[in-house]
Amino acid sequence: LHLHGCRSISPRRAYLIVFPLLLLLAVGAALTSLLPSPEDGVLGVLRRQANNSRLNQATRADSFTIVMQTFNRTDLLLKLLNHYQGVPHLHQIVIVWNNVAELPPTKLWDALGPHPVPVVFKEQGSNRMRNRLQPFTEIETDAVLMLDDDTLVSVPDISFAFSIWKQFSEQIVGFVPRKHVTTASGVYSYGSFELQDPDMGGGDRYSMVLVGAAFFHRRFLKLFQTQPAEVHALLDETQNCDDIAMNFMVARELSGVGWPSGVFVKPVDLRNLEKEAGSGYMGMWHRAEHLLQRSYCLNRLAQIYGGMPLRYSNIMISQFGFPSYGNHKSRS
Repeated sequence: LHLHGCRSISPRRAYLIVFPLLLLLAVGAALTSLLPSPEDGVLGVLRRQANNSRLNQATRADSFTIVMQTFNRTDLLLKLLNHYQGVPHLHQIVIVWNNVAELPPTKLWDALGPHPVPVVFKEQGSNRMRNRLQPFTEIETDAVLMLDDDTLVSVPDISFAFSIWKQFSEQIVGFVPRKHVTTASGVYSYGSFELQDPDMGGGDRYSMVLVGAAFFHRRFLKLFQTQPAEVHALLDETQNCDDIAMNFMVARELSGVGWPSGVFVKPVDLRNLEKEAGSGYMGMWHRAEHLLQRSYCLNRLAQIYGGMPLRYSNIMISQFGFPSYGNHKSRS
């Protein structure tokens, strides 16, 4: 080997120099091929975590959690839990157990398993109506379906309402509308559709959707904890009106866009099972002062918040093609 301007190098010496270099390159290439690919390394792990996060977000958006508060209706509770096990897209059921004198039927429920949908019993230290409005860590879905412990809603009704909530996720979407009316004296009164509105001359509109049978976003549970202490004190004083307070709160959140707090979905098969409770425990709405308390709450909440945020709506969403048994719901 002869390079111009350089010393001559013998072929043997050139071989001794070039061969080790080629060998190192070959070994390096072989070792590189043995290294984990980006998909198997740190970058791959990060990508998979991001994908799983997106998958979890999709799951949260396409499922919901039932929250049900109960006190002394274990027989009804077990019946309702069995019924709701068959609801599509139901992620979990959270039972807010308000009976501080007794243990929840956790062992009985677990002994009769396995169950398609997990049930979590949250024992409370006091019997307060607003216990159900806590942001429980077990609520992993965006959508919450809150139900009273004496209300049975059919599976098709729930599925339909969930599909509507996805379109109105900033509002309360439920089956029980109520309204407020301003009387001649300027005092607010609470009632249902049959309560006539002096300004409208009719009763075909509502301003609240009660959360005892309704979907709403879980962020409202956190937001409720930040409401004025006077609001929480009012609910504890009356053991009532937490659903009215929720409508006030949501209406205030939506004041910028002028939307009402709720959207009414007309149920085809919604039943009250209170008479079937073996304990004979009657709901608070049977109390003589119940409606008076709710009118009192309307006026007190308006004072606390410095005005009436509730807005009227006459939107009612109903479904067609409901299963035939909906026309024979009285049959057992």
